[in-house]
Order: sequence, then C-alpha cells, then structure tokens
Amino acid sequence: MTATTLVKLTMAQALNQALRDAMKADETVLMFGEDVGALGGVFRITDGLTAEFGEDRCFDTPLAESGIVGMAVGLAMNGMRPVVEMQFDAFGYPAFEQVVSHVAKMRNRTRGRVTLPMVIRMPYAGGIGGVEHHCDSSESYYAHTPGLTVVAPATVADAYTLLRKAIEHPDPVIFMEPKKLYWAKEEVDLSVEQPGIGTAVVRREGRDATLIAYGPTVPIALEAAEVAAADGRQLQVVDLRSIVPFDDETVCAAVRSTGRAVVVAEASGFASVSSEIVARVTERCFHSLAAPIRRVTGFDIPYPPPKLERHQLPGVDRILDAVDDLQWEDS
Repeated sequence: MTATTLVKLTMAQALNQALRDAMKADETVLMFGEDVGALGGVFRITDGLTAEFGEDRCFDTPLAESGIVGMAVGLAMNGMRPVVEMQFDAFGYPAFEQVVSHVAKMRNRTRGRVTLPMVIRMPYAGGIGGVEHHCDSSESYYAHTPGLTVVAPATVADAYTLLRKAIEHPDPVIFMEPKKLYWAKEEVDLSVEQPGIGTAVVRREGRDATLIAYGPTVPIALEAAEVAAADGRQLQVVDLRSIVPFDDETVCAAVRSTGRAVVVAEASGFASVSSEIVARVTERCFHSLAAPIRRVTGFDIPYPPPKLERHQLPGVDRILDAVDDLQWEDS
C-alpha cells in the first residue's frame, strides 16, 4: 500500500509550493514581476522564494508589464523557463501587445524552430471587494488568441498540479488564478497525480442537468447543486480546469447524460468563453438537448464598485433560476 501524505493548504500555499518545487527541479525556472521578491507578492504567492533561491531566480521588476513579458520572451528564447506575475488581471493589458504579437505567435512565426516555454500568472476575477483594474475576468482575450494555452484551477490540488504542468509545458501558458480562492483550504496529497492540462473533470454527479463552470464559479456551482438536491433536483457539475485546449469529450458526455445545461462564468457574457461553450456544446449535442443551454455570467458592464459586486457575480439564486428555465415537463 502506498503511503499518503495529507497536508492542509490554501490555494496560495499550493501555488507557492508548486513554484518552489519547480525551481528545485529545474534551475532554468525563474520567477519575476512586481513586488514578487522580498515582499513575496501582493498575495504572498512567491513568499520566501527569493530567500531560498536568491535574487537571480526570484526578483522584482519595474512597474512595466510590457517590459516584464518582453523580458520573459527573450529569456525563453534563450533556454530559460520564466514565470511572470501580472499582480492583478487588468495590469496585464499594457503587456497585451507582447502577448498577442510575440508570445502567442513565436512558434508559428519560426516554423517551430523557436518555442516559448513561459507562464504568465494572472490573479483574476472578483469576490475580494476590489475596484476596477483589480477584478477583471480577462480570459476571453487570451482564449481567443491562437497559440496560447489558458488554464483556470478551482481547487487547491489543481492549483499545484496545473501550475507544475504549465511550467513544464513547451509553449506559453496563461495561468488564471481566482483571487477569491487564494484562501480556500483543502487537505491534499500533492504527490497524487491529477489530470493534466486539457482535461475537464466531473466534480459532482447528477442526472437532471449539468452545470459547466471554471475557476471561481466552480464552488458556486457546487453550492447551487447542493441546494437543488435538497429540493429533489440532481445537478451535475463539470469543472473545465482548462479553457484552451477545451475538453469537448468530457463536457459533451456530461451534457448528453442529462440533456440540460447551464454555463456559469464571472466574465461578461457577450462574445465570451461562456458563449463559446454554448456554441460548441450545442453543435455537438443538439439532438441530446431537451432545452436551450442557459448562461449565468457577469453583466455586460465595467466591473462595479465593491459594495455592488455581489450583484455582478453569479450566485446560487441566479444559477437555480436558470435551471428552472430549462423547460421542465412539470413546469
């Protein structure tokens, strides 16, 4: 029998451990960004890394996101595996030109002769009482850009596994970290192999409808399923984990098994990852659907002030209202 080593960690601690283990395993792994050195980052994801590995491998940069990503491109072209932090989601926009024009295109531009094994860590989404520029859900911009892999963990175990996989990945990965889950705590065994990038998982089985979620909305979907169960309705919950590549096989099998689906995402709904999910699931599962797929998303507005964000974020009541609208025979 294999011995297990269970430890209770927050998502922030699991991310820190993933960086530490990756830097121990591979001396080409570097970590840099704004305040990630001695301070350990705004959310302490890099806490202690400078002390352990030195200022050559975990260091602060000027407040210049385009320069941070540009430097990572150069380092990756020369054999290093840089991991950079954007501090907050919307702080990544000044670096967007680097990401779209160079990070995403380098492999194709050089016909595979030059690859960029680099990770851009992106603390994202709301739920922490932050203001605009601190609570954006920017995954759609990156998911729409060919050449990028985009992942969003929702559990402590996945935060560790997916970041290790992202650092080992031969091409650039946008790593979306749900800020409000940084302090979520689980008992985990980090030695247990989790599914890799590109694989969705069913977090809860159910026969009546499927909730499709990723990142910060997975716990909300699970909470909604728990409430629905008390009323006799069994909701299945699928955690995408990876937005690009998208696991059509797992998602479509889940939707076909119930015939009804609701997509739950924090980002604004128009032209979004959620609308892409509805389109591709409808294309592949049309003859298995008992009702049109519904979405519960953020509204199509700039992110609201902290006191109003509860209205913007998908909640249990909005999810259950969407489930009620799925054309049930008894309604």
